[in-house]
Amino acid sequence: MATLTVRNLDEDVVRRLRIRAAEHGRSAEAEHRDILRAALMADGGQQQRRQQTAARLAEFRRRTAARDSPSASELLAEARAARIEALTPPDDGA
Repeated sequence: MATLTVRNLDEDVVRRLRIRAAEHGRSAEAEHRDILRAALMADGGQQQRRQQTAARLAEFRRRTAARDSPSASELLAEARAARIEALTPPDDGA
């Protein structure tokens, strides 16, 4: 097993961790492990949602590919070019 050392914690955070550990009837170290484990398990759910969203977007792109619509990058490039043109003074040919 690996060891993790966390330095420069605010005293209030340490106090709250100790209180939480006591409320759960375990050591501060066991409480810290449980907090980290719970936080990382929640991350797994976020990753699964991201993968589902990516799959839905890929399916949407597949279904709309035949429409010959400009891509988002093309639309952004056009918008930027239009802004630059609007902000640039006309060339008088002098």
